[in-house]
Amino acid sequence: MRPTIDLPLVVDRGCGVPLAVQVAGQLREAMRTGGLKAGERLPSSRHLAALLGVSRTVVTNAYQQLYAEGWLDGRHGSGTYVADGALPYDRPAARAAEARPAVYKEAAPPGVVDLRPGRPWVLEYDTAAWRRAWRSAGEAGPDAFPDPYGHPELRELLADHLRRARAVPVGAGNVMVTRSTSNGLDLIAATLLRPGDRVGVEEPGWRAARRIFASRGAQVVPCPVDEQGVIVEALPDDLRVLYTTPAHQYPVGGRLPIPRREKLLAWARRTGAIVVEDDYDAEFRYDVAPLPALYGLDPERVVLLGTLSKSLGPDVGLGWLVAPADLLDAVAERRDQLADRTSGPVQRAVATLLERGDLDRHLRRMRLEYARRRAAIVEALGPYVRGDTAGLHVMVPLPAAVVPGLVRQAGERGVLVDTAEAHHFGPPRVHGLVLGYGSASRADVRRGCAVIRELIPPEGV
Repeated sequence: MRPTIDLPLVVDRGCGVPLAVQVAGQLREAMRTGGLKAGERLPSSRHLAALLGVSRTVVTNAYQQLYAEGWLDGRHGSGTYVADGALPYDRPAARAAEARPAVYKEAAPPGVVDLRPGRPWVLEYDTAAWRRAWRSAGEAGPDAFPDPYGHPELRELLADHLRRARAVPVGAGNVMVTRSTSNGLDLIAATLLRPGDRVGVEEPGWRAARRIFASRGAQVVPCPVDEQGVIVEALPDDLRVLYTTPAHQYPVGGRLPIPRREKLLAWARRTGAIVVEDDYDAEFRYDVAPLPALYGLDPERVVLLGTLSKSLGPDVGLGWLVAPADLLDAVAERRDQLADRTSGPVQRAVATLLERGDLDRHLRRMRLEYARRRAAIVEALGPYVRGDTAGLHVMVPLPAAVVPGLVRQAGERGVLVDTAEAHHFGPPRVHGLVLGYGSASRADVRRGCAVIRELIPPEGV
């Protein structure tokens, strides 16, 4: 038996990776490469914690992870050892896998202003409400038979929330609890589409929607938009489904006006198409109340998708799908076949937030905060801004030749931005910057926009 060995481990508290993950990763790599061999004894958790200057819990968690993966073997009364099966890899496939270590992504490196869209601010939670919700979820225990529609209590609460926040006349029988907008979109695609069906997606538009439909065998048809949203007159008559973002078009930022909404629904009734309404950014408006949801204007031809990813955070993992009862039943049957479920504890936690009014209070706070950031971006960029009446992003139209250089120069000065060109299916027809102000502080929004203002050429848009 070999004695306990000294390990050349280090931890970096500033890199953003949890300390236990760092320790487990370095130990795993040492066993993979032969630095640690089968049968060797590791230091006790107390001893290694003292050497690294971390809590014993950090080392214990790292050891437990490696136990679970089969790298370590605990021997009662004698310590922790490298398991006999933990041999260094020498196969080509294993070496190739080693060449691709896990990457832990941060929103942006320290000191960099992140003005990319689709990223909410996640530092303004009511921590007492958040903890209370998760305590309530933990006390309930796991579900023995998860319901593909979602928890009945949460469906009732979501229906009430949609009636109050979006004036959507909906009952719990029309609501399914999903994991996200993309999850709901995939369930609709899996239920409605056959290989070769033609599906319209806004151009430019949300890239994930195109990928989801294509993965289900659909033929994706780009449908042009203008500064108000999808152009109804340009829609072909042979679409099975149309995906649209009428509350705040992504990424151009338009708001589909009532007359065009009525034209769109008349087109859907005439052609038999289903309109999938992504209620993107509807909860954040800065000029007037939100326009009526398409679903509320014609619940027989529209499926409404929503999510808490922007109002609470993308890690919450909860959204909703609202549809006619017969279509919802078909989606539930298909979902059951796919063994797709929304986490029970997440549903119970969100139900508590809704029932106690915590989510409504959080939304009111964040509307005020985002309104201040929106004001900062409009003040800094003034006449260049489009699509600023709602949501967490704006559009800055620019000549096509200007965009690549401006993006590069902004990056060199520590400002990350997105472009309209990146959201096209075919050749870009809309050019400019897409600037998000959700995840950056007000000070960073001002600083980033000042840099962009300096880089916009004299000819402007």
